[in-house]
Amino acid sequence: MSISEKNILNRFYFVAGCMFIFAILVAIKLINIQFVDGEKYRELALKNTTRNFIISSNRGNIYSDDGSLLATSVPKYNIRFDAVTVSSSNFKKHIPSLSKELSKMLGKSSSYYQNLFRKARTNKNRFLLIAKNLGYSDYLKVKRFPLFNLGPYKGGIIVEQRTVREHPIGKIAERIVGNEIRERPGSYEVGLEGAFDELLRGKDGRRLKQKIAKGQWKPVYDENEVEPQDGFDIISTININIQDIAHHALLKQLEYYEAEHGCVIVMDVKTGEIKAISNLGRTKLGTYYEKLNYAVGESHEPGSTFKVMSLMAALEDKIIDTSVIVDTKSGEKVFYGRKIYDSHKGGYGKISVARVLEVSSNIGMATIIDEGYSKDPKKFIIRLKSFGLSNSLGIPIKGEGKPVLPGPGHKLWSKNALPSIAYGYNLRLTPLQTLTFYNAIANNGEMVKPRFISEVRAWNMSVKTFKKEILNPKICSEETILQIQDILKNVIKRGTGKSLYSTYFSMAGKTGTAQTEYWKPDWNENKRYVSSFVGYFPAENPKYSCIVIIHKPSIKKGYYGADVSGPVFKHIAQKIFTVLPLISEVSKIEEEDILVKLDYEDYYSNAQKQFTKIPNVIGMAGMDAVSLLENMGLKVKIVGNGTVSKQSIKSGSTFKKGNQIILNLS
Repeated sequence: MSISEKNILNRFYFVAGCMFIFAILVAIKLINIQFVDGEKYRELALKNTTRNFIISSNRGNIYSDDGSLLATSVPKYNIRFDAVTVSSSNFKKHIPSLSKELSKMLGKSSSYYQNLFRKARTNKNRFLLIAKNLGYSDYLKVKRFPLFNLGPYKGGIIVEQRTVREHPIGKIAERIVGNEIRERPGSYEVGLEGAFDELLRGKDGRRLKQKIAKGQWKPVYDENEVEPQDGFDIISTININIQDIAHHALLKQLEYYEAEHGCVIVMDVKTGEIKAISNLGRTKLGTYYEKLNYAVGESHEPGSTFKVMSLMAALEDKIIDTSVIVDTKSGEKVFYGRKIYDSHKGGYGKISVARVLEVSSNIGMATIIDEGYSKDPKKFIIRLKSFGLSNSLGIPIKGEGKPVLPGPGHKLWSKNALPSIAYGYNLRLTPLQTLTFYNAIANNGEMVKPRFISEVRAWNMSVKTFKKEILNPKICSEETILQIQDILKNVIKRGTGKSLYSTYFSMAGKTGTAQTEYWKPDWNENKRYVSSFVGYFPAENPKYSCIVIIHKPSIKKGYYGADVSGPVFKHIAQKIFTVLPLISEVSKIEEEDILVKLDYEDYYSNAQKQFTKIPNVIGMAGMDAVSLLENMGLKVKIVGNGTVSKQSIKSGSTFKKGNQIILNLS
């Protein structure tokens, strides 16, 4: 054997040996995979070919008190295009007709879409956005368009579906209904959405799927499969018509006075149901939207509306009565080194305690409280706390502002604290907390908890109902309640609210004008106020209570509560009781005409021309019912006093001018 042949043979043995060793190593690895790590790799293989998919539950709807939708979940679709997967023949054949159909639906020219598709084809774009946020019906139309009707592989159509929360009534009541948090889709923290998220959300399901060709997944049988449970529906206490009235009345006033922000709440006196709640804040452009829930969350110094609480405390503690004369001086008086002023130039002089509240004298109220409680200020604070004024309402809506009612020993307490609190400073309340107290006055002393929902439903079946919840069965004596009710009527008839008085409709309430941000160094050059009005209507047998708060109105146009907030209250009150009862009874007149075109002050003079059917006046004050019916052309005969308990002609009946109707009052 030659040396050359021997070298070749050695190389052969070497290669054969290496291959043999490699084969042994492969065999060892296979044995290791099969028997040692077999379970691990089997689980890994299973994991890569099967997966648990989350099946989202359907979020429940939110309804108004009459069943109208306030919030619901709807599917939205984004349409994209894979320009690579479509064959050249299909692309050339269908792109012109597809572009034409898209042009009809989306508005842009056919040539725009043709150029868009060709550019995507050239750039091999596999995820071209064609349309965003399509509704279900438009999505179905797009699926039937040329090329797209060939499906995702031949037609290149890619569909992205997501569920969004929509408010069918638009931006009205948006803050109280609640919105999805942008940063956390599917999460809700504010409004009814946040308060009752656990009920509305439901429970997600789970389904096992197996991966098949082309990245698709198909369901497989799994005994542990969990079906989703849809969320419950919520029936709120919000009334669409009252909400609309309140929203637009507030908006109109904010725009006129160029105010920073404001809110309105309307509450059912007997039940505490919130019928309307509007919160509007100003943008840099001067427009308004539902910015924050001021009604629930914003604590502020209430100003003169708190004088009612102060006088009630003094009456309840028997330190004074309404006929006692108080010297309010000439409009200026010094308390502990600090001068207090009345808004009326020259002051009111010597007036009765009742008159102090009617004209909203700061000096008068500070004098009453200081003289009655200066030796024992804690007694005053204890009485106020007995009214529940230091307690949060405990409502389910998140973000309720905490009331602040300082007493002796508190960091906010000083010698001036007592007279300051007397007329509404040095303490803080939210609009809803203030309204809840006034609502108790209207409700003859029974304080009820504000309520936002009445029922929880599942598939039209009642799951849970929410009844009236009493916070305090009697906030004070019957005598004190009657005295305060009488004074609140006179505030409108002859006090600070006399500009709001109407012979056609009775109201009771209190004006409020409070300085705000007065601690800032620029206040004298740029004075800022909070204007408010809170009360109830009708004055006899009240049905609704209402509060209107407007922050920082233009000083040039006015800032007193009677001028800024009072008209909003009056507008809401009169429209609720003179327009809404006829919406359901007069079918030939459109609701929009009634709510918008018919000015509330002209309602009575227009009634006989606009309406041909008898309204339901049962429960209305006799004075209001007579004015309404006489202006409709009817002759009215009254039997008794008080509110209407019976009417001789049934509501909804047609009538002729000159017909007589008998009203029984009780």
